[in-house]
Amino acid sequence: MNTWRNASLAVAAAALLTLTTACGQEQGDASPRGQAVGNAAPAEQPADSGYGSAGGGYGSGADTDAAEPKEAGQLAVQESKKLGKVLTDSEGFTLYRFDKDTANPPKSTCDGACAATWPVVSAGNATAATGTGPELLGEVTRADGTSQLTVDGWPMYRYAKDTAPGQVNGQGVGGTWFAAAPDGKKAAKNADGAGVSEPADPAGLSVRKDPELGDIVVDGRGMTVYRFTKDSAWPMKTACTGDCLKKWPVVAPMAKNAVDGVTTKGFVTFDRPDGVKQQTIDCWPIHTFAGDAKPGDTNGQGVGGTWYAVSPDSKLVGASR
Repeated sequence: MNTWRNASLAVAAAALLTLTTACGQEQGDASPRGQAVGNAAPAEQPADSGYGSAGGGYGSGADTDAAEPKEAGQLAVQESKKLGKVLTDSEGFTLYRFDKDTANPPKSTCDGACAATWPVVSAGNATAATGTGPELLGEVTRADGTSQLTVDGWPMYRYAKDTAPGQVNGQGVGGTWFAAAPDGKKAAKNADGAGVSEPADPAGLSVRKDPELGDIVVDGRGMTVYRFTKDSAWPMKTACTGDCLKKWPVVAPMAKNAVDGVTTKGFVTFDRPDGVKQQTIDCWPIHTFAGDAKPGDTNGQGVGGTWYAVSPDSKLVGASR
Protein backbone atom coordinates (compact mmCIF):
# COMPACT_ATOMS: atom_id res chain seq x y z
CA MET A 1 0.00 0.00 0.00
CA ASN A 2 2.85 2.43 0.88
CA THR A 3 4.53 1.62 -2.43
CA TRP A 4 1.32 2.47 -4.33
CA ARG A 5 0.90 5.74 -2.38
CA ASN A 6 4.51 6.79 -3.01
CA ALA A 7 4.16 6.11 -6.73
CA SER A 8 0.94 8.14 -6.89
CA LEU A 9 2.55 11.07 -5.10
CA ALA A 10 5.51 10.98 -7.47
CA VAL A 11 3.25 11.10 -10.51
CA ALA A 12 1.26 14.01 -9.05
CA ALA A 13 4.42 15.94 -8.23
CA ALA A 14 5.78 15.47 -11.74
CA ALA A 15 2.53 16.72 -13.25
CA LEU A 16 2.58 19.82 -11.04
CA LEU A 17 6.20 20.55 -11.94
CA THR A 18 5.41 20.30 -15.64
CA LEU A 19 2.47 22.69 -15.28
CA THR A 20 4.33 25.33 -13.28
CA THR A 21 7.36 25.37 -15.59
CA ALA A 22 5.44 25.55 -18.86
CA CYS A 23 6.09 29.30 -19.07
CA GLY A 24 8.91 31.57 -18.03
CA GLN A 25 11.53 28.91 -18.78
CA GLU A 26 13.27 27.65 -21.87
CA GLN A 27 10.64 25.56 -23.66
CA GLY A 28 11.78 25.40 -27.27
CA ASP A 29 8.95 26.19 -29.67
CA ALA A 30 6.10 24.93 -27.51
CA SER A 31 2.80 26.78 -27.86
CA PRO A 32 0.91 26.95 -24.53
CA ARG A 33 -2.73 27.90 -24.65
CA GLY A 34 -3.54 31.47 -23.69
CA GLN A 35 -6.70 33.17 -22.51
CA ALA A 36 -7.84 36.77 -22.74
CA VAL A 37 -9.27 38.39 -19.64
CA GLY A 38 -12.99 37.67 -19.49
CA ASN A 39 -12.86 34.76 -21.95
CA ALA A 40 -13.72 31.27 -20.81
CA ALA A 41 -11.79 29.21 -23.33
CA PRO A 42 -8.66 29.66 -25.46
CA ALA A 43 -8.40 29.21 -29.19
CA GLU A 44 -7.51 25.81 -30.60
CA GLN A 45 -3.89 24.82 -30.27
CA PRO A 46 -1.93 24.25 -33.49
CA ALA A 47 -0.37 20.86 -33.99
CA ASP A 48 3.17 20.41 -32.69
CA SER A 49 4.39 19.91 -36.23
CA GLY A 50 3.49 23.51 -37.05
CA TYR A 51 1.09 22.31 -39.74
CA GLY A 52 -2.06 23.26 -37.82
CA SER A 53 -5.20 21.17 -37.37
CA ALA A 54 -7.43 20.01 -40.17
CA GLY A 55 -11.19 19.98 -40.10
CA GLY A 56 -13.89 21.12 -42.49
CA GLY A 57 -13.31 23.02 -45.69
CA TYR A 58 -10.90 21.34 -48.06
CA GLY A 59 -9.38 18.78 -45.67
CA SER A 60 -10.36 16.39 -42.91
CA GLY A 61 -8.66 15.79 -39.58
CA ALA A 62 -9.60 12.13 -39.71
CA ASP A 63 -7.78 11.51 -42.98
CA THR A 64 -4.01 11.74 -42.99
CA ASP A 65 -3.82 11.33 -46.78
CA ALA A 66 -3.14 14.44 -48.80
CA ALA A 67 -6.21 16.15 -50.21
CA GLU A 68 -6.60 16.03 -53.97
CA PRO A 69 -4.97 19.10 -55.57
CA LYS A 70 -7.48 21.68 -56.80
CA GLU A 71 -6.90 23.96 -59.76
CA ALA A 72 -6.61 27.63 -58.94
CA GLY A 73 -8.24 28.97 -62.08
CA GLN A 74 -8.40 32.75 -62.35
CA LEU A 75 -6.44 34.14 -59.40
CA ALA A 76 -7.77 37.30 -57.76
CA VAL A 77 -6.76 39.92 -55.22
CA GLN A 78 -9.06 40.51 -52.27
CA GLU A 79 -8.88 43.07 -49.47
CA SER A 80 -8.66 41.52 -46.01
CA LYS A 81 -9.54 43.70 -43.02
CA LYS A 82 -6.78 41.98 -41.08
CA LEU A 83 -4.06 41.65 -43.69
CA GLY A 84 -4.69 44.02 -46.57
CA LYS A 85 -4.37 42.56 -50.08
CA VAL A 86 -4.29 38.76 -50.25
CA LEU A 87 -4.18 36.36 -53.17
CA THR A 88 -7.14 34.03 -53.70
CA ASP A 89 -8.19 31.31 -56.13
CA SER A 90 -11.12 31.58 -58.53
CA GLU A 91 -13.54 30.63 -55.75
CA GLY A 92 -12.28 33.35 -53.40
CA PHE A 93 -10.34 31.08 -51.05
CA THR A 94 -7.10 32.48 -49.60
CA LEU A 95 -3.79 31.07 -50.82
CA TYR A 96 -0.97 30.44 -48.33
CA ARG A 97 2.78 29.92 -48.30
CA PHE A 98 4.90 27.81 -45.92
CA ASP A 99 8.13 29.06 -44.33
CA LYS A 100 9.67 25.59 -44.50
CA ASP A 101 9.39 25.62 -48.29
CA THR A 102 11.89 27.47 -50.47
CA ALA A 103 11.38 29.80 -53.43
CA ASN A 104 14.87 29.70 -54.93
CA PRO A 105 14.90 26.99 -55.99
CA PRO A 106 11.16 26.30 -55.59
CA LYS A 107 10.60 23.33 -53.27
CA SER A 108 7.52 22.02 -51.44
CA THR A 109 8.02 20.26 -48.10
CA CYS A 110 4.36 19.73 -47.14
CA ASP A 111 3.31 16.13 -47.80
CA GLY A 112 1.07 13.46 -46.27
CA ALA A 113 -0.84 14.66 -43.22
CA CYS A 114 0.45 18.19 -43.80
CA ALA A 115 -1.09 18.26 -47.27
CA ALA A 116 -4.41 17.07 -45.84
CA THR A 117 -4.48 20.19 -43.67
CA TRP A 118 -2.93 22.39 -46.34
CA PRO A 119 -4.23 21.15 -49.74
CA VAL A 120 -1.84 22.01 -52.54
CA VAL A 121 -2.90 24.26 -55.39
CA SER A 122 -2.42 22.64 -58.78
CA ALA A 123 -0.42 24.52 -61.39
CA GLY A 124 -2.94 23.59 -64.08
CA ASN A 125 -5.36 26.23 -65.36
CA ALA A 126 -3.88 29.05 -63.23
CA THR A 127 -4.17 32.57 -64.60
CA ALA A 128 -2.49 35.61 -63.04
CA ALA A 129 -4.64 37.99 -61.02
CA THR A 130 -5.55 41.33 -62.59
CA GLY A 131 -2.79 43.83 -61.92
CA THR A 132 -0.09 41.19 -61.42
CA GLY A 133 2.38 39.90 -63.97
CA PRO A 134 2.03 36.38 -65.39
CA GLU A 135 5.79 35.99 -64.96
CA LEU A 136 5.17 35.60 -61.20
CA LEU A 137 3.41 32.28 -61.81
CA GLY A 138 5.29 29.03 -62.09
CA GLU A 139 5.18 25.44 -60.96
CA VAL A 140 7.19 22.95 -58.95
CA THR A 141 7.12 19.17 -59.27
CA ARG A 142 6.28 17.57 -55.95
CA ALA A 143 7.66 14.29 -54.58
CA ASP A 144 4.55 12.46 -55.83
CA GLY A 145 5.10 13.78 -59.35
CA THR A 146 2.22 16.29 -59.36
CA SER A 147 2.70 19.95 -60.31
CA GLN A 148 2.05 22.66 -57.73
CA LEU A 149 1.45 26.33 -58.46
CA THR A 150 4.15 28.76 -57.35
CA VAL A 151 3.95 32.54 -57.03
CA ASP A 152 7.36 34.22 -57.22
CA GLY A 153 8.78 30.76 -56.55
CA TRP A 154 6.72 30.02 -53.42
CA PRO A 155 4.48 26.91 -53.54
CA MET A 156 0.81 27.76 -52.95
CA TYR A 157 -1.65 26.01 -50.60
CA ARG A 158 -5.13 26.43 -49.19
CA TYR A 159 -6.14 25.84 -45.55
CA ALA A 160 -8.65 23.16 -44.55
CA LYS A 161 -10.24 25.41 -41.91
CA ASP A 162 -11.07 28.16 -44.38
CA THR A 163 -14.65 27.04 -44.98
CA ALA A 164 -15.83 30.15 -46.83
CA PRO A 165 -14.32 32.60 -49.32
CA GLY A 166 -12.38 35.47 -47.78
CA GLN A 167 -11.40 33.68 -44.57
CA VAL A 168 -7.76 33.83 -43.40
CA ASN A 169 -7.85 31.30 -40.55
CA GLY A 170 -4.50 29.91 -41.63
CA GLN A 171 -2.62 33.15 -41.01
CA GLY A 172 0.28 32.60 -38.60
CA VAL A 173 -0.50 28.93 -37.84
CA GLY A 174 2.53 27.34 -36.21
CA GLY A 175 4.45 30.54 -36.89
CA THR A 176 5.18 29.15 -40.36
CA TRP A 177 2.03 29.60 -42.47
CA PHE A 178 1.06 32.96 -43.95
CA ALA A 179 -1.47 34.29 -46.43
CA ALA A 180 0.15 35.18 -49.75
CA ALA A 181 0.20 38.73 -51.02
CA PRO A 182 -0.39 39.26 -54.77
CA ASP A 183 3.38 39.22 -55.36
CA GLY A 184 3.94 35.98 -53.43
CA LYS A 185 5.33 37.63 -50.30
CA LYS A 186 3.60 37.51 -46.91
CA ALA A 187 0.45 39.60 -46.68
CA ALA A 188 0.48 42.27 -43.96
CA LYS A 189 -0.71 45.76 -43.06
CA ASN A 190 1.40 48.76 -42.21
CA ALA A 191 0.79 51.13 -39.31
CA ASP A 192 -1.88 53.22 -41.06
CA GLY A 193 -3.85 50.12 -42.07
CA ALA A 194 -2.96 50.17 -45.74
CA GLY A 195 -2.25 46.81 -47.32
CA VAL A 196 1.40 46.04 -48.03
CA SER A 197 3.40 42.92 -48.72
CA GLU A 198 6.25 42.31 -46.33
CA PRO A 199 9.67 40.97 -47.32
CA ALA A 200 9.90 37.20 -47.54
CA ASP A 201 11.39 36.91 -44.05
CA PRO A 202 10.25 39.98 -42.08
CA ALA A 203 9.99 38.27 -38.71
CA GLY A 204 12.77 38.68 -36.22
CA LEU A 205 13.76 40.42 -33.01
CA SER A 206 16.94 42.33 -32.30
CA VAL A 207 18.26 45.06 -30.01
CA ARG A 208 18.48 48.77 -30.77
CA LYS A 209 20.23 51.30 -28.55
CA ASP A 210 17.81 54.18 -28.06
CA PRO A 211 19.38 57.48 -26.92
CA GLU A 212 16.79 57.92 -24.16
CA LEU A 213 15.66 54.39 -23.28
CA GLY A 214 18.86 52.41 -23.74
CA ASP A 215 18.76 48.88 -25.15
CA ILE A 216 15.27 48.02 -26.39
CA VAL A 217 13.79 45.22 -28.52
CA VAL A 218 12.74 45.91 -32.11
CA ASP A 219 11.05 43.69 -34.67
CA GLY A 220 12.35 42.69 -38.08
CA ARG A 221 11.30 46.07 -39.54
CA GLY A 222 13.10 47.97 -36.79
CA MET A 223 9.85 48.96 -35.06
CA THR A 224 9.85 49.22 -31.26
CA VAL A 225 8.34 46.30 -29.35
CA TYR A 226 6.09 46.94 -26.31
CA ARG A 227 4.48 45.13 -23.38
CA PHE A 228 1.17 45.90 -21.66
CA THR A 229 1.15 46.00 -17.85
CA LYS A 230 -2.41 44.64 -17.76
CA ASP A 231 -1.30 41.40 -19.44
CA SER A 232 0.12 38.49 -17.47
CA ALA A 233 2.68 35.83 -18.25
CA TRP A 234 1.50 33.05 -15.95
CA PRO A 235 -1.24 32.26 -16.46
CA MET A 236 -0.78 33.75 -19.92
CA LYS A 237 -3.59 36.29 -20.48
CA THR A 238 -4.11 39.52 -22.38
CA ALA A 239 -6.28 42.54 -21.74
CA CYS A 240 -5.63 43.95 -25.24
CA THR A 241 -8.51 42.80 -27.43
CA GLY A 242 -10.82 44.31 -30.03
CA ASP A 243 -10.05 47.97 -30.80
CA CYS A 244 -6.93 47.76 -28.64
CA LEU A 245 -5.30 45.53 -31.27
CA LYS A 246 -5.79 48.20 -33.92
CA LYS A 247 -3.52 50.51 -31.94
CA TRP A 248 -1.23 47.78 -30.61
CA PRO A 249 -0.77 45.07 -33.30
CA VAL A 250 0.62 41.78 -32.08
CA VAL A 251 4.10 40.61 -32.98
CA ALA A 252 3.62 37.49 -35.10
CA PRO A 253 5.24 34.18 -34.10
CA MET A 254 8.73 33.52 -35.42
CA ALA A 255 11.55 31.01 -35.22
CA LYS A 256 14.19 31.31 -32.51
CA ASN A 257 16.91 31.54 -35.10
CA ALA A 258 15.38 34.87 -36.17
CA VAL A 259 16.31 36.38 -32.79
CA ASP A 260 19.53 38.29 -32.17
CA GLY A 261 20.54 39.51 -28.71
CA VAL A 262 17.07 39.00 -27.18
CA THR A 263 16.28 36.35 -24.58
CA THR A 264 14.54 33.23 -25.85
CA LYS A 265 13.43 32.22 -22.37
CA GLY A 266 9.69 31.55 -22.49
CA PHE A 267 9.85 32.18 -26.24
CA VAL A 268 6.48 30.63 -27.08
CA THR A 269 3.41 31.31 -29.18
CA PHE A 270 0.37 32.77 -27.44
CA ASP A 271 -2.69 31.17 -29.05
CA ARG A 272 -5.17 33.96 -28.37
CA PRO A 273 -8.95 33.38 -28.02
CA ASP A 274 -9.58 35.77 -30.93
CA GLY A 275 -7.66 33.41 -33.24
CA VAL A 276 -4.61 35.67 -33.52
CA LYS A 277 -1.28 34.05 -32.81
CA GLN A 278 1.21 36.18 -30.91
CA GLN A 279 4.89 35.92 -30.04
CA THR A 280 5.89 36.14 -26.39
CA ILE A 281 9.16 36.80 -24.56
CA ASP A 282 9.43 35.12 -21.17
CA CYS A 283 5.75 34.32 -21.78
CA TRP A 284 4.78 38.01 -21.96
CA PRO A 285 2.75 38.88 -25.10
CA ILE A 286 4.50 41.53 -27.18
CA HIS A 287 3.15 44.24 -29.50
CA THR A 288 4.13 47.11 -31.76
CA PHE A 289 2.42 50.53 -31.79
CA ALA A 290 0.39 51.88 -34.72
CA GLY A 291 1.52 55.39 -33.72
CA ASP A 292 5.14 54.54 -34.54
CA ALA A 293 5.43 55.62 -38.16
CA LYS A 294 9.02 54.60 -38.80
CA PRO A 295 11.87 52.55 -37.30
CA GLY A 296 13.31 54.27 -34.24
CA ASP A 297 10.02 55.80 -33.10
CA THR A 298 9.06 55.17 -29.46
CA ASN A 299 5.73 57.01 -29.38
CA GLY A 300 4.14 54.14 -27.47
CA GLN A 301 6.47 54.51 -24.51
CA GLY A 302 4.50 55.15 -21.30
CA VAL A 303 1.12 55.51 -23.04
CA GLY A 304 -1.62 55.37 -20.41
CA GLY A 305 1.02 54.44 -17.84
CA THR A 306 0.55 50.86 -19.06
CA TRP A 307 2.59 50.43 -22.26
CA TYR A 308 6.38 50.25 -22.23
CA ALA A 309 9.25 49.31 -24.49
CA VAL A 310 10.89 45.97 -23.73
CA SER A 311 14.47 45.30 -22.68
CA PRO A 312 16.45 42.38 -24.19
CA ASP A 313 15.71 40.35 -21.05
CA SER A 314 11.94 41.02 -21.42
CA LYS A 315 11.67 43.66 -18.67
CA LEU A 316 9.62 46.88 -18.96
CA VAL A 317 11.85 49.83 -19.81
CA GLY A 318 11.24 52.97 -17.76
CA ALA A 319 8.27 51.63 -15.79
CA SER A 320 8.01 52.61 -12.13
CA ARG A 321 8.57 49.68 -9.82
